[in-house]
Amino acid sequence: MSVSVWILGDQLLIDHPALAKAESEFGRQAVTVIMIESHASAQRYQFHAKKLILIFSAMRHYAAMLSQKGYMVDYRYAADFTEGLKVHLKAHRPERLIMMAAINRDGIDYQNRLSEILNSQVTKLENIQFLHHQINPYPKAKPEDAIRQEAFYRKIRGHFRLLMTSENEPEGGQWNFDKQNRNPIPDDVTIPEIIRFSPDHITLEVIEEIKQKFDAIGTYEDFDLAVTHEEAQQAAKDFIEYRLPFFGTYEDAMRQQDSILYHSKLSPYVNLGLLEPLKLAQMAEQAFYEGDAEINNVEGFIRQMVGWREYMAWQYKRLGSEVFEANYWGFKRELPAFFWDGKTLMNCLKHVLERVLKDGYTHHIERLMVLSNFCLLAEFNPKSVFDWFSSLFIDAYDWVMVPNVYGMGLFADGGTVGTKPYIASANYINKMSNFCGDCHYDRKKRVGKNACPFNFLYWHFLLKNESILKKNYRMARMLYNLKYLDENERQKVRQQAENFLKFEKQE
Repeated sequence: MSVSVWILGDQLLIDHPALAKAESEFGRQAVTVIMIESHASAQRYQFHAKKLILIFSAMRHYAAMLSQKGYMVDYRYAADFTEGLKVHLKAHRPERLIMMAAINRDGIDYQNRLSEILNSQVTKLENIQFLHHQINPYPKAKPEDAIRQEAFYRKIRGHFRLLMTSENEPEGGQWNFDKQNRNPIPDDVTIPEIIRFSPDHITLEVIEEIKQKFDAIGTYEDFDLAVTHEEAQQAAKDFIEYRLPFFGTYEDAMRQQDSILYHSKLSPYVNLGLLEPLKLAQMAEQAFYEGDAEINNVEGFIRQMVGWREYMAWQYKRLGSEVFEANYWGFKRELPAFFWDGKTLMNCLKHVLERVLKDGYTHHIERLMVLSNFCLLAEFNPKSVFDWFSSLFIDAYDWVMVPNVYGMGLFADGGTVGTKPYIASANYINKMSNFCGDCHYDRKKRVGKNACPFNFLYWHFLLKNESILKKNYRMARMLYNLKYLDENERQKVRQQAENFLKFEKQE
């Protein structure tokens, strides 16, 4: 008897449950692994070149690793998954096809229909790439229940005893150290270089193939990401040693001349299965107990890894497919051209967009407080913003982008994920970065010639949505400041915002 194991491109786990099940029941000699590069999946969006290179190269390296371990691997290039699976089944005639459940909703729906599509016996195992599956923190929660990230995080962290002195007592006597983690980076601080990896012959082949097959965005030549478990582990160790000690302290900071700062840039590897979130959290915890990093830095990273990441995946399952129609504000405006070429006089947007267009990556505060902040203030259609993020970012998948864009970034879900709209004027950007110093626009001006768009758009948003925002107690302080705007100033804000939002000129 033979059995096939289908491993998806974002399930590149060292210990894959479908592989373990097949081998334990049938023996390694009876197992064939099927992996498929789907042309249709790679064309779902006009993806960033580096994302396609990363996924396909990591898949091919994973297949090579399995072959070295003695597994028979059938690696196929197909128009879509159905074609690849049908050709595989015809060639190998397995008695059963075993797989781990997909993460994204479309993949799950497809797998649920797979037995009928293939007319074959199919076994689907639970996905183990997320920790909340192991404890089911809110088994009776309804989609409309307001379950917040902080409470969710405490359940996950307490269960896995991360930075805990006892079952209910966090290390340091408090659950988070946010107040210590809101510092801009001084100009004289030298940021450590992030580790980079030279493409091997497999990756170089992938690069050439993608150039020929796909109309991708971004650059190919300087690809330097990890594509194996060993390289990803090196990247993790590099972060723990060189950047974790200041991660929390500067995690909300931005800098014109540096895109990574003290962030990890490990999310692309975790989302592919090359790294495991719990092990990363434990590595950070060990650094604290060994005296290599202060608690605010370690807790901040652990909160991202087992709090924020898990919460996003959990919310994704709750939101349902109807979230793609969510548009709490009723915005219809499409993204302007400069989101695709970076040509804008707004210095913060220019640098962040250039980073995304070049590398397919920028750290979380630039995503939230520059990109999403601008998208919300400029009244962009949530679906357009979602498609843009999904196309450009190397760590973007539906499960993380849906709750982040529709929820946290744009508040288009009306508050299921986040507790308030994350909006800010130029004052915040100036406080946390050095973008404003040589910008064409004046960060101090609300209206008038060269006034920063973040300023008049911020006040325009508050004025236009005041009746809605009054319902949210967390917006009270922002709304209170409207009293300082007389009717003449309000009219100037409205007029300048409306003129700017026509986007007749890219500045």
